[in-house]
Amino acid sequence: MTGTPRTLAEELRTRTDRGLVGLLRARPDLLNPVPGDVTQLATRAGTRASVVRAVERLDRFVLQTAEALAVAPDPCPYDTLGALMGGDTGDAAVAAELPRAVAELRAQALVWGPDDRLRLVRTARELLSPSAAHPSPTGLGPTVAEAAAGMSPGRLQEIIAAAGLPATHDPVTAAAALSALFSDRARMTALLDTAPAESVAVLDKLLWGPPYGGVTDRPAPHLQWLLDRGLLLPAGARNVVLPREAALHLRAGRAHHTPEPVPPPLSPATERDPQLVDNAAASQAFTALATVEELLKEWDLGGPGVLRAGGMSVRDLKRTATALDTTEQLAAFWLELAYGAGLIASDGEADERFAATPAAEEWLQLPDHERWAVLAAAWLSATRTAGVVGSADAKGRALAALGPHLDRSPAPEVRRRALALLAGLAPGTAVPAAAVRSRLQWERPLRSAGAAGQVPAPATGRTPAVAGAVDGGAPSSGPAGTAPGPAGSAPAGDLRSRLAQWTLTEAELLGVTGRGALSTHGRALIDTTSADTTTASDTASRSAAASSPAPAEAPSPADTDAAATRAAALLAPLLPEPVDHVLLQADLTAVAPGPLHRPLADALGVLADIESKGGATVYRFTPASVRRALDAGRSAVELQEFLTAHSRTPVPQPLAYLIDDVARKHGRLRVGAATAYVRCDDDALLSEILADRRAATLRLRRLAPTVLAAQTAPDQLLDGLRAMGYAPAAESTAGDVLIARADTHRTPPRTAPAPVPDGPPTPDATLLTAAVRAIRAGDLAATAERKPVHAPAPAAPGALPRTTSAETLATMQAAVLTHSALWIGYVNADGAASQRVIAPVRVEGGFVTAYDHTSDEVRTYPLHRITGVAELADDSV
Repeated sequence: MTGTPRTLAEELRTRTDRGLVGLLRARPDLLNPVPGDVTQLATRAGTRASVVRAVERLDRFVLQTAEALAVAPDPCPYDTLGALMGGDTGDAAVAAELPRAVAELRAQALVWGPDDRLRLVRTARELLSPSAAHPSPTGLGPTVAEAAAGMSPGRLQEIIAAAGLPATHDPVTAAAALSALFSDRARMTALLDTAPAESVAVLDKLLWGPPYGGVTDRPAPHLQWLLDRGLLLPAGARNVVLPREAALHLRAGRAHHTPEPVPPPLSPATERDPQLVDNAAASQAFTALATVEELLKEWDLGGPGVLRAGGMSVRDLKRTATALDTTEQLAAFWLELAYGAGLIASDGEADERFAATPAAEEWLQLPDHERWAVLAAAWLSATRTAGVVGSADAKGRALAALGPHLDRSPAPEVRRRALALLAGLAPGTAVPAAAVRSRLQWERPLRSAGAAGQVPAPATGRTPAVAGAVDGGAPSSGPAGTAPGPAGSAPAGDLRSRLAQWTLTEAELLGVTGRGALSTHGRALIDTTSADTTTASDTASRSAAASSPAPAEAPSPADTDAAATRAAALLAPLLPEPVDHVLLQADLTAVAPGPLHRPLADALGVLADIESKGGATVYRFTPASVRRALDAGRSAVELQEFLTAHSRTPVPQPLAYLIDDVARKHGRLRVGAATAYVRCDDDALLSEILADRRAATLRLRRLAPTVLAAQTAPDQLLDGLRAMGYAPAAESTAGDVLIARADTHRTPPRTAPAPVPDGPPTPDATLLTAAVRAIRAGDLAATAERKPVHAPAPAAPGALPRTTSAETLATMQAAVLTHSALWIGYVNADGAASQRVIAPVRVEGGFVTAYDHTSDEVRTYPLHRITGVAELADDSV
């Protein structure tokens, strides 16, 4: 195709396959389904939903460029766009970055045309152009022609006369003359030199937007001066607007108050020793593992119940937070982390409650670094967001931990991008969270401030004046716009900034970062490009990629798992080695000088209570804890041997006495099921129990010198006697002591919750190549030059060719002999019609075998399904 393209479709046809692949990769929604030809691709690229999705993913400067094109003439020369972005005096940074911005808009098919005729896609212009209901982020108002469209011809003539312009013959030329005056720098300066100071102050008030204001029925003289010369034009019954041309003159030609061609820097930076950062991150990673393990142990016999609407109650969340010795918000994070990793779930029973899953048993058996990899990979790709727990949903109901409606689809992208920004810094370097949030806001300003399907106004760099008070009267109820505060601030409801803040907090809790800097294993966690050992050159190239405004494509789950495995290998040497001993002390405590081997930790957890956690865990032995071990089937001798074997210090005498004393009393009393009974060989002990007033609630009576009967259940009787200071044991119907080891409660096999995608998935190279080939082939079939078909009536544009069966057969047979290509209309078995370009090879038995240029394969077509045929021009294929 030669000459200037007249439509977006014509420009797309001139693009290389690589250019179309780039468009489809940047806007994957265009692929569902694959367009039949380039015209369909261009049409789909101009739909509102697709344009909104594309505009939401522009960085701030590219978006500012699109906003400038929306208020520029259509088409807009590149120099005019440069003047709008840089102003009359120019801006070196803007001039340097503007080619990138235009190239990005053109690559995403939001802008088309050569540099001397840049055109913003119509839908994008409608979204970004200023209107009374939706003020432009530039703060500009309508043009003179738009604002004067409803004015009477007489009033227009009065305005141009007051402005010193000659009379015209119609309103159109009058508006054009006034627009030319406002756009002429010299004449406009001369006009404003005659304006009263109060009039100039009013213009300054409306200069950066909103451009609307209110007036009374009798405007003040300085306002009347502006109204008489068209510097304020009517925008309703009692509202006025500053025309766009006048505002651009007052702004020295700039469309934006503060263009932002480069992203905000990640500063101030604090440099730390990378080894200290890694050690701090590893310590926190170990704490994270211990916390999740403690959660699973807390729910070993079954967790809290599931609410009818899903999730767990606030009371249960508080209990879990108390058990984990943390806050409710952090408890929600650990719960969601375990849930996202598939370690906890609901059991699905009639009395539904949460519990650990069978996968939790497998997870507990893994080495520490592999357990961390499972948690890190689940966290990085999860869309469930613990930070929103406790906030209200659309119906005003509080969102519950482990409940529905916690998915926030941008979360994985924000997590990866926030960590990538830290990865772009030198190892051991930390920056404030506010700097990371500002960078993310710059990269996705609309996604930070707007809801899906809307294009809100990003910050203009200056808080605009309140519309409606230009004459000192009451504010008008007419059109007025608002805009967020200065760039870099976090507007209310800024989900992306909150996600970034949660990411940095959670990364520190999980041990991905340490002391605010990304750890070595944290860098490996987000590096899904290679499995090789990182070199200095690799680090430099990845740092450059991390500083790029465009976030990388989301990796596949397999890539995420592989990166987590490599990160775990780097973390492994930093984690403390498990120890197989404790230090027993005379105050009935035991100190574990490090993480204990799991069997030792489990056994000690039954025999003693954890008193304090940290680098060295302190266990305390009590009569109740020793009795718990005896109830679990251990004898006093076994407990003594266990402590002797695993203590680097001798067993203290007080501890040995405690074990012997509890063991001597343990089991002397036997509780069985009559309703319940107490049996003891020592009748004096039973008499003591009967005489104790605390036993009144147990309703005991003597059946025999060695047997007491009770009217309470056996478990209640056991608890009551233990509360009185005795050590009874439960017994079976055969008279044997029952071991009080409760069975663990596990859910049926459960899969981890799947992330909610943020829009269509990014297509892979194979799909992109096949899609471009199909689009090219379909375009060839739709646009190939054809020889005329002798038909009773000319076919409508785009209609299938129509020929008789005899003509179709004769044309096919001739094409086989001449090896020429044909254009056919074909209706498949489902009744779907399509156009195809084929090269017939053989015609026989009512079928034609041909090479199909549309699908790039040899196929066989029934002749009765071919609606018609036409020969192609010699140079069409």
